[in-house]
Amino acid sequence: MRFDLLSKFHNDIGIDLGTANTLVYVKGRGIVINEPSVVAVNQKTDRVVAIGREAKRMLGRTPPHIEAVRPLVDGVVSNFEVTEEMLRYFIKKAGEGSSIMKFLRPRVIVGIPYGITNVERRAVIDAAKNAGGREVYVIEEPMSAALGINLPVGEPVGNMIIDIGGGTTEIAVISLDGIVRAKSLKIAGDKLNQDIISYIKEEFKILLGERTAEDLKIMIGSVYPDKETMEATVRGRDLVTGLPREVIITDSDIREAITPSISLFIESVKEVIEATPPELIADIMHRGIVLVGGGSLIHGLQEILEEEIKIPIHSTEEALTAVVKGIGVVFENVARYRDILIGHEDELPPTL
Repeated sequence: MRFDLLSKFHNDIGIDLGTANTLVYVKGRGIVINEPSVVAVNQKTDRVVAIGREAKRMLGRTPPHIEAVRPLVDGVVSNFEVTEEMLRYFIKKAGEGSSIMKFLRPRVIVGIPYGITNVERRAVIDAAKNAGGREVYVIEEPMSAALGINLPVGEPVGNMIIDIGGGTTEIAVISLDGIVRAKSLKIAGDKLNQDIISYIKEEFKILLGERTAEDLKIMIGSVYPDKETMEATVRGRDLVTGLPREVIITDSDIREAITPSISLFIESVKEVIEATPPELIADIMHRGIVLVGGGSLIHGLQEILEEEIKIPIHSTEEALTAVVKGIGVVFENVARYRDILIGHEDELPPTL
């Protein structure tokens, strides 16, 4: 069915399907869901117990027969059935209160990492279709994020964006509605959490859970020294005695833990810049690089990047919502952006 015939019904759903969080946009209503990408499954019955925020509260706290899992790893589907259940739940929840969605399945656009394989891309499309999507298309996250923060992606100028998510970091140079140079790496929020867990295990002989490590990163995480020392008290299991123990962790500890990963991240940014055509480099030096994604909020990242690559670095208030807002921009003008969408077997949306 034609795009223009159905657009007036506000039956369009955009999904930023992230490793850590899933955001859902409904045309005409904006962002209606922002919940963790976590599903709790009863292993005895294979039934889903909880999804989203409620499931995340169960991480590390479940009995043996209930497992709280993240169905996406490094931005791609690792558990097809659980991903499908999660998408079905979010699509149904997004359609609550909508009379049109009761009898007409929605058209869905899903954000995906840059450079994933055709098999991984097809898994996302099939999961969304099985979960209730009538037509499903995908859009690469760097392009969607750039649209979401109003970068002039259609003009013959260089736009550089870095999207630091939970499972992957996308570094991309965009011009004339295309990604000119890009790199996707698995150094993102989850990797930094693991760095913190490993460091505290090695240095303090205390075992932390993933949620505690993430809370530490958010509270006192820093990649650039500050004038004031930040610290936090954490509790974990002493690896020597097996008993609970409490220690004080400082921002210096977190910085030391994540420095190797941050160094690799900075080198990857430099690699993308080195591979970019000189004309676009000139544009980027003038316009700067924009950081988006939850991982971009870590203290001092903007400063250390500017110091290392000598290019202005900009943050944005839409850091957490840029990708899903970009999908909203596409829905508002499908005729303009149809060429950047990818469908099943590489088919494009129908022309208007």
